[in-house]
Amino acid sequence: MNKEVLSLWPELEWIKDNDLRKKTSKTWELALEQSVLTPEDLNRIPFTLLVGPGLKVTFMDHKRSVVHIVRDAGNKINEMYHGELPVNMDVLIAGAILADVGKLLEYELDENGNAVQGNYGKYLRHPFSGVSLAEECGVPAEVCHIIATHAGEGNMVKRTTEACLVHHTDFMTYLPFKDRLVVD
Repeated sequence: MNKEVLSLWPELEWIKDNDLRKKTSKTWELALEQSVLTPEDLNRIPFTLLVGPGLKVTFMDHKRSVVHIVRDAGNKINEMYHGELPVNMDVLIAGAILADVGKLLEYELDENGNAVQGNYGKYLRHPFSGVSLAEECGVPAEVCHIIATHAGEGNMVKRTTEACLVHHTDFMTYLPFKDRLVVD
């Protein structure tokens, strides 16, 4: 596993399936190779472009919090639902780690080093580019499904349990910031 990716994502170690862990890491490696963003940028830029200046929650703060919260939720469901709603924890964690990997292609930096939507991002949002990156790395369909459906684009399809958990965790950690939306 790439040290740069592992420093961004120590949570990769939570994925027990070695092959899935490697493919998840490889997807982040590929995204970093194709992006103008560096790991340092990801620890500096805001987690969304839709919130005005001054937001202290970085891209990685948000992404890692989603992974931690969704892991706790998945474990609790597996513990308390008597097998009625089984959660595949490896799929869940890999999907949460990869949900926003496509933003590395969607974002660019302006002349002041601020993250902005790039030309690529004007045509393809991160769920699409994220799935493309993941498929190139051999990530299985059940994880690609989470990437594809974690945002609003997923409202048109039936989400798996794991995709539902990532979607709702992502939004519950975003919506409280909604009143800070940038108005053009």
